[in-house]
Amino acid sequence: MTLNPFSKFINSISSEPLFVLDSSIPNEKYIPIDLSESNEELNKIDVSSSQKLAAFVNNHIVKEDHVIAYGGYLEVRNIYKRSEHFNAQAQDERNIHLGIDLWCNEGSTIYAPLNGMVYGYANNTGYGDYGPTIILKHNISGVEFYTLYGHLSLSSLKDLEPGKEFEKGDCIGKLGDASVNGDYPPHLHFQIIKDIEGYYGDYPGVCNKDDLDFYRINCPNPCLLLKL
Repeated sequence: MTLNPFSKFINSISSEPLFVLDSSIPNEKYIPIDLSESNEELNKIDVSSSQKLAAFVNNHIVKEDHVIAYGGYLEVRNIYKRSEHFNAQAQDERNIHLGIDLWCNEGSTIYAPLNGMVYGYANNTGYGDYGPTIILKHNISGVEFYTLYGHLSLSSLKDLEPGKEFEKGDCIGKLGDASVNGDYPPHLHFQIIKDIEGYYGDYPGVCNKDDLDFYRINCPNPCLLLKL
C-alpha cells in the first residue's frame, strides 16, 4: 500500500525497531492477534467481561509461546458495542481502531520510543475509555507530532506536568489493570497523531467509517515506528 507523506516520514525516523515496551523482548516474541468483528472464535466470547477477554488474549499468547500480542490498526471491532462511550448515537457508531494495542502484563513498564515532552495527560474514567492517559509531543527534523499512551496505571500520572521532558528509552509509566483502565485486560493503546486538534489529555482512538479517511492520514500505523 502506498504511504501518504506523513506515514512515509514516520517510517523514515528509524530503520530499526523502536520500543514502547521492554527492548530486551525481541520482535520475534510479539504475535499478531485478530480482535476484528470477523473473528468467529472471538465472537463466541462475552467481550463485555474483561476476564473472559483476558483469557482469550492470554491463551493466544501462551499457545504460540510468545510474550506480547499486538495488532488492531484500522481493525473493525465488536468490542466497543458494550459501551455507550462509542455508541451514544446508533448512526454514529465508532468501531474502527486507530492505534495499536500491545497486550501484556499489568505493571509492564512503558518507555518513550523517541525524545519528547509531556503535552497533556488525564484520567479518562468512562467505561471503555482509556483510563490514565499520557500524550507526548515530539519534534523530529522540524516535524511536530504526538504519541498517545492509554490504559496506564494511576501512578503513571503522578509528578507529571506539561513540558516535562523524556528521552528515548525513559520510563513514562506502567500499565494499569481493569479497575482503572476502562475495564479491559491490561494492554497499551499506542497511537501516533499528526494534528492533536485542540485535545489535551485525550484523543479519539476509535472512529466511525465516515471519518476514516481523515484519521487514516492523521493517525498513521504505529507499526511504522515499532517495525512489527
